[in-house]
Amino acid sequence: MSTSSFDNPWKILGERKIYDNPWISVTEYAVLNPAGNKGIYGKVHFKNYAVGVVPLDEHHQITLVGQYRFTLNQYSWEIPEGGCPEGEDPLDAAKRELLEETGLVAARWDLLFTQHLSNSVTDEYGYAYLARDLQQCDAKPEETEKLMIKKVSVEEAYKMVEAGEITDSLTVAAIFKIKLLFCSGKL
Repeated sequence: MSTSSFDNPWKILGERKIYDNPWISVTEYAVLNPAGNKGIYGKVHFKNYAVGVVPLDEHHQITLVGQYRFTLNQYSWEIPEGGCPEGEDPLDAAKRELLEETGLVAARWDLLFTQHLSNSVTDEYGYAYLARDLQQCDAKPEETEKLMIKKVSVEEAYKMVEAGEITDSLTVAAIFKIKLLFCSGKL
């Protein structure tokens, strides 16, 4: 059944912008919830798309990026990822992020999937790509990034997800997709 065939049970009574910066805005809505009761609902709007890249080399090694995440107050292992500003093609943003964070340039690109990253409070939308036929160049990290790079096998990356060592949603989904493609013989 198509999702467009469902009626919206929420009624918006009013809205006000709570916060706005170059990356996000926060809006608070006065609503009638599906039960008909008054309440509020907050929405974080992301002004960029999220893009992530699974760089897979000829030895079936994935390049991961490690960095301390301010929002989590902890270290995080992830696929190379970043933001795609409005008007930029997501694939171009993925290529830029891969080069910036790892110094890798890929000759072959495939879209793995698109997804909503946290749809209960945000409208953030993500793209994940598979990058192959890799060439090493110089990385160009942003000033907000202090990165570590490591290569792991597809199986090791999958085990890191299972063990809770990788928790970033775009990375988890991308690694699961790569593992599925390997198990089905499509990679």
